[in-house]
Amino acid sequence: MPEHLYNRGELYNLSIGRGTLVEEERYKINEHIIQTLIMLDKLPFPRHLRRVPEIAGGHHEKMDGTGYPKGLTRDQMSIPARMMAIADIFEALTAVDRPYKQGKTLSEAIRIMGFMRKDQHIDAELFSLFLRSGTYRTYAERYMPPALIDEVDIAAYL
Repeated sequence: MPEHLYNRGELYNLSIGRGTLVEEERYKINEHIIQTLIMLDKLPFPRHLRRVPEIAGGHHEKMDGTGYPKGLTRDQMSIPARMMAIADIFEALTAVDRPYKQGKTLSEAIRIMGFMRKDQHIDAELFSLFLRSGTYRTYAERYMPPALIDEVDIAAYL
């Protein structure tokens, strides 16, 4: 939790090292994960859906244990939770309906995710499966504007 709820200092707000959010804003955004877990844990899921809270709540965890909210490592996460993280990141990068950012092209999204794989933020094996299976392209053709669908050399990421 950051020291202050908000920091309105101009120099502080202009000294963001990476991205566009200060620590306090990032905390507020990340709080949705905690609220997701609280709400989902209270729902009476049927047996076949009982892992929904773990899968949904783990979509911001990273394979190296530096994720949020629990700081889980790859080995502590289920395969579906690791898959959800990849799907969530890919959708967020390519989405064109966000008022705070433009959607990335297919190649830009895959390039960014390649860096995330290298930094152990996403599961390397599942990312390779995501690419080899063509799931990224199937999603793109269904949900992305044609202008953002460009060629991707997946060999560079396998």
